[in-house]
Parts: sequence; C-alpha cells; structure tokens
Amino acid sequence: MRARLRLGSLNLFSGRSSRGVMAGPQALAEAVRTLDVDVLAGQEVDSGQPRSGGANQAAQIAQAMNAPYARFAATVLGTPGEPGWTGVTENVLTDVGAPPGREVSPHVGGDVSGSQATDVRRSDSSAGPAYGVCLVSRIEVERWHELRLPPSRGRFPLVVPGRPARMMWLRDEPRVALAAQLATGVTVVCTHLSFVPGVNVRQLRQIRRWLEGLQLPAPGRPVIVMGDLNMPPMPARRATGWHPLVSGPTFPALRPGVQLDHVLGAGLPPGVSASGELVPDLPVGDHRAVRVALDLRTR
Repeated sequence: MRARLRLGSLNLFSGRSSRGVMAGPQALAEAVRTLDVDVLAGQEVDSGQPRSGGANQAAQIAQAMNAPYARFAATVLGTPGEPGWTGVTENVLTDVGAPPGREVSPHVGGDVSGSQATDVRRSDSSAGPAYGVCLVSRIEVERWHELRLPPSRGRFPLVVPGRPARMMWLRDEPRVALAAQLATGVTVVCTHLSFVPGVNVRQLRQIRRWLEGLQLPAPGRPVIVMGDLNMPPMPARRATGWHPLVSGPTFPALRPGVQLDHVLGAGLPPGVSASGELVPDLPVGDHRAVRVALDLRTR
C-alpha cells in the first residue's frame, strides 16, 4: 500500500467564484494546482454547459492535475435551475479508453475495470449539456463503481446565502456515488447528496450499505468518502459510524458557518495518521475545499 496519500474535495459551483461570477478555465486550473492532491472529488461539475463555455470541466481538472485516471458521472441532462432539465437515474458506465460496447448494467452497483483517461467521456450516452460529479486520480484506478440515488418528489425550500438571504423552491435532483478502487488498496468515493434534510441521511446510509455489498471496507482495503454531503458532521457520523478526517465550517465560502463538505474514513488501520484542513480563498467554488493527507504506515 502506498505510504502517503493526499485527497481533496471541491464543490466547483460550475466554475464560478464564491461571488457567483464565472471564473473560467484558468481559475479552475489554478484552484486544482493549489489543492495539489493525488485524488480529487469534484461536485457541481459542468459538461458542455453554455454557462461555462461548453467546457468538459472534469477533463480540465485531469489536465491541471496531470492525472491519467478520471470519470465524470452526470446526474442532470440540461441545466439545473432552468426549465427542461431531466435527471439521470440509470446509467451505463463506459470504461474510458475501452473498446466500444464494453459496458456494465445500469443498476445499483455498476462497475468497470480502470484504464487511463486522457479524455474524460461522459458516463451517460446522451449529447448536450450535463452536470454531475467527477473523480480524478494520479494513482492507478483498478476498478470503478457507481451507485445511483433517486431524488425526492416535489419542490423543496433552499436558502441561498446573501445580503439579504433569499429562499428558492427547487426540485430535488438525482444523486450518484462514484467510487475508484486504487491500486494502493484504498477506495475513494465522491458524492454530492440531496439538500433535503433526511433524504441526504438516507442516501448516505444507502452508500454505506452499497459499500458493504462490495465488501468494503476490508482488512487492508480502507474507504475514504468525500464530497458535499449537505449535512453537518453529527448526522453524517451517526448515519455511518465513519471517522471524520477534517473538521471546520465550509459553507458559504466567504463567511462559512456550517460544515457541509466532508472527508470520512472507514476501515483505516490503527495508527494511521490523518491531517485534515480547509482550503480557503480558491478562485472557484462557493464552498471551502477540504484536503486530507493520509500516512498509511501503521505505528
């Protein structure tokens, strides 16, 4: 197992700054280089969206990291918040770089063997703008896994920070958990859970059960779950029993008052050292990024 591992999570806000202004690809690359991690979990990632110049932001992250392994998992086709978007509730995850047609079933635990990804293909087969999450790794990925999480029905209130704060009524979106089994033995999971209280806790429990079905964690095979969980630390810990590796308020980025972004560890051997921190003042994102340095050498 690799002795040291640097992991990070960033809510990109579709490449906008903390003030809501589109920052551009150079700003995204600067944020990624500032984080300087081996594996990055990205949320609110655009693909082919007019608002972000039609960019494939997962590919931009991979290029900035000089990382050969990456996946983008769409949760929305169209533009969230605008009329006409549709949710992605089933998926056929295509192995990037694999021969055409090498796919897996679109059910609750699809997986494919890992391969290098100089271009990051979408994990849905539809053209047009999309939005979702990504995992990008400098370390070899042996296998990818994916879990689809259906949305709640109806519209729900969401408070948008500002002066003054405003309330919006929004449809919930489908969610996804995207996992990479690294050649080091560590499995890293990226997710962005529902903003609806209670629904997000249920989704996190689903992820825990899904990982158990994959026989993870296991001796010598720890799991790290990262992302915007849309809940504070206590409910996340109660729902899973996983160990928090970073602590501190992350949202909103300018004046954070609550921790929504987490790095959770499961099955870490006794004596493993973890140093977590918040990363403020990045040029993209309306959340503060989180970063953890793991020393997997047991003492």
